[in-house]
Amino acid sequence: MTMPIKMNCPHRRLAKVLGVSIDVIDWETALNLIYTWSTNHESRCVCISNVHSVVSAGTNIIFSQALANADMVTPDGAPVAWMLNRLGFVGQQRINGPDLMWKYCELAALRSESIYLYGSSVSTLATLQVRLIQAFPGLKIAGAYSPPFRELTVEEDCEVISNINASGAGSVWVSLGCPKQELWMANHCGSVNAVMIGVGAAFDYHAGTISRAPKWMQNAGFEWLYRLASEPRRLWRRYLVTNTIFIILATKQLIFSRAR
Repeated sequence: MTMPIKMNCPHRRLAKVLGVSIDVIDWETALNLIYTWSTNHESRCVCISNVHSVVSAGTNIIFSQALANADMVTPDGAPVAWMLNRLGFVGQQRINGPDLMWKYCELAALRSESIYLYGSSVSTLATLQVRLIQAFPGLKIAGAYSPPFRELTVEEDCEVISNINASGAGSVWVSLGCPKQELWMANHCGSVNAVMIGVGAAFDYHAGTISRAPKWMQNAGFEWLYRLASEPRRLWRRYLVTNTIFIILATKQLIFSRAR
């Protein structure tokens, strides 16, 4: 499927990290932008870009295009935020998917705003909804859908999009993993009448099906190490190989930027 080409938001501050445009943005601005798009039911895409995402964009043209066309690409992963700091954007924080979702749900509950959940398994979605309502009693979950482990038919896809739009939700939180969630959002930008935010493993974290690294590891930039230790067979290539590639390419970028 060919992804639509659209104009990005004006007045964005962007910085290149390994060729990927990352938003130089703070928590308040990110949350306010999502709220504005949600209130207006604007079809927008928000991508959360970590080391795996940035490195993958260098070898996957379609994925790279999805990031380039996104309305916001936040610096997830401590190394990406550190890279922005090294490039002169001092004080740039890590704006990650799980925390972004949690902070936004808290605000949405106060505003009686509806959200939609797309992704993960049926059981995880059920547990997630219970935990979100327990944490934020005023939160309105307009709908939730767990897609099958196959490509949807045209008819199925149209039905899902129709249900999302009919739900009245202003934001759709997408948990399909990278790059699947970014490609799904890019392919549905213009048809989903809401802002879509790809949040990776956030559904599993908040449902409690996957444990998250302690705060000190997150702050120190070692959350990847915690995940690697938790699922070594599945994640060893992503973290060991990808992180090595990132370090090499990031070092080259920094050397080149200082030489200019």
